[in-house]
Amino acid sequence: MTWWGMKFISACLTSFFSYLSLFIMTRIMGHKQVSQLDSFDYITGITIGSIAAEFATELEEFWKPFIAMVIYLLATILLGFISRKFPRTRKYISGTSIVIMDNGKLYKKNLKKAKLDLNEFLMMCREQGYFDLSSIQSAFFECNGKLTILPVSSRRPAIPEDFQITPNQEALFAEVIMDGRVLDKNLKHLGLDVNWLLKKLKQNGISSHKDVFLAVCDKNQNIQFYEKGNEE
Repeated sequence: MTWWGMKFISACLTSFFSYLSLFIMTRIMGHKQVSQLDSFDYITGITIGSIAAEFATELEEFWKPFIAMVIYLLATILLGFISRKFPRTRKYISGTSIVIMDNGKLYKKNLKKAKLDLNEFLMMCREQGYFDLSSIQSAFFECNGKLTILPVSSRRPAIPEDFQITPNQEALFAEVIMDGRVLDKNLKHLGLDVNWLLKKLKQNGISSHKDVFLAVCDKNQNIQFYEKGNEE
């Protein structure tokens, strides 16, 4: 095999192992969304990704970036364990929530601490549908960079308890037909069978399960059909 062929195979292998290592480490670290990451987790994720890219292109001493990835992973896991085991350390590792507004009072010092100006705070309020600050009882700037708002009692959405009613508990829906294919396992889990499904199809004027794009059903036998539309 030629020298170029060896280099090509080596590049393919290091890229594959880099991708595999990054995938495994991501699964170990958890599956938080970007919006849920605190600043430390975010920077750690970027750093590990950067090292993984170097790992993919390093053909001679590829073990160096790999070791660096492992060290970052272990450090992240260790800090997560410490914050869970010793709650008092969380404010040093992940930070704490900052009260931006409470009982109609804005805290200028806390805005500065959160590195927010008034325009940014007002924008974050509008993003959550609060255009009038008088409808906000308390506002907290969380360690993941999101704003949590507690509305005043007169402005919050009504709930059944306000009307002294107790609605029935809704059940989770399971897919019983997907893209024209009957999911027998899900039907069985709901205590139903294909004959019941065919009867429901007929009642809804659907000739075949193949005409259904999606059908979902709960344990109370409430079923919803979504037929395949004609794509233009």
